[in-house]
Amino acid sequence: MAGNQGGVSGGYRIPFNRSTLVGRELEYIAQAMRIGQIAGDQTFTRRCHDLLETTLGVHRALLTTSCTHALELAALLLEISPGDEVVVPSFTFVSTVNAFVLRGATPRIVDVRPDTLNLDETKLERVVGPRTRAILPVHYAGVGCAMEPILEIARACGAEVVEDNAHGLFGKYRGRWLGTFGGLATQSFHETKNVTCGEGGALLINDERWVERAEILREKGTDRSRFFRGEVDRYGWVDVGSSYLMSDVLAAFLFGQLIEWREIQRRREHLWQRYDRELAAWADAHDVRRPIVPEGCDQAYHMYYLLLPSEPVRARLVAHLKSRGILAVFHYLPLHASPMGRKLGGRPGDCPVAEDVSERLLRLPLYVGLDDREQEEVITALGEFTAW
Repeated sequence: MAGNQGGVSGGYRIPFNRSTLVGRELEYIAQAMRIGQIAGDQTFTRRCHDLLETTLGVHRALLTTSCTHALELAALLLEISPGDEVVVPSFTFVSTVNAFVLRGATPRIVDVRPDTLNLDETKLERVVGPRTRAILPVHYAGVGCAMEPILEIARACGAEVVEDNAHGLFGKYRGRWLGTFGGLATQSFHETKNVTCGEGGALLINDERWVERAEILREKGTDRSRFFRGEVDRYGWVDVGSSYLMSDVLAAFLFGQLIEWREIQRRREHLWQRYDRELAAWADAHDVRRPIVPEGCDQAYHMYYLLLPSEPVRARLVAHLKSRGILAVFHYLPLHASPMGRKLGGRPGDCPVAEDVSERLLRLPLYVGLDDREQEEVITALGEFTAW
C-alpha cells in the first residue's frame, strides 16, 4: 500500500508514479453518465466483480472505496473485539493493522524476512495463541508470502488468514493467485497500484460462508443486495454495517483498466526486468541489494526497489536523482517503532530486519506510462552515482 511520499511528483520530470490511461476508461465513464446510474453496485461495478471473480476464481469480489475499507470490512466480518489479537508484519502500511485496532484488537507485530521483506513465517509460532483471531500476511512488492506454513499455523491456533494483497493483484505463489489463500483478502486500486481508479479497493471472499453477511455489512447493514436480486420484497436494517460502495463512475474507470490487466502486467514486467538487468553490475559494485524473488513466486511487478548500504547513502542518492529531475522514494516506518506502535508496547529492536530495511530501501519510478527513454535516464543517473 502507498507509504511515505506515495505518488508525489512535485514537478519532477520523471515522477515516482504517474496515472496513465491504458484503454477505454474515459469512454466507460461517459457510458455510466449516459446510463444515468453512477451510485454503487451499478453496471460497471458488476462488470468489475465478474471479471475479478472469473479471473481469480474467488467466491465473491466486492468493490470498496479503498483497501483500508476492505480491511475494515474483513474485521467486521470476523467480529473482532477487545481482547482479540491479530498478527501483522511490522513493515507494512498502517491500514493493515488500523482496521483491526479500530475494533479493539491488540496487534502482535512481527518482523519480516530479510529476502522478500514479507511476514517472517518462522516467527509466527512464538506470537500466536488462544486469543489470535487473524494472521495478516502482506505480499510485499507483489511477491508472495510463504503461505503453506502461515496457513498451517493459522489452522493450528484457530485463526483466520486475511491476505493484504494491495501489492499483489495478478501475482501468483506456486501457481495460485495471490489473494486466494486466506478466507478473505483485500485489494487496492490506489493511484500507485498496477490497476487503479485513483482511490478504491476490493474484498475477495474465498470462503462462501461470509458472502451474504459481507454484502449486508457493505450495504450499511441492510439486505439491499438481496432486494435488488429479487430475493426479498423489501430491504431493511438487519445487521451492523457502513457504506463501503465505490461509485460506479470510479468503477467505470477501473473496469477500463481491469480489462487491460495483461497488457499492464506485460509493460510493468518489461520495466522491472530492465531495471534488474541493467543495474546488476552497478549494484554489485556498490554493495546495493536488488529485489529477491524466490522460486515459486510469480510476482506482480508492483515495484522495483534498492537496498542501499546505509541511510546516509540513500539520502545522497535521493538528492542525486532529484538534481536530475527524478523522484525516488522510501517506504514504511516500521509499525512497532511508530508513535502509535510504541503506545501499544512496541520497542526499538523488536523487529531488527524491518528497522534496517526501512532506513535503506529506495523505490524507483515504475508505472505503465514510463517510456524506455525515461527509464534509460533513471538507469544512467544511477550509474553516475558512487556510494563511497
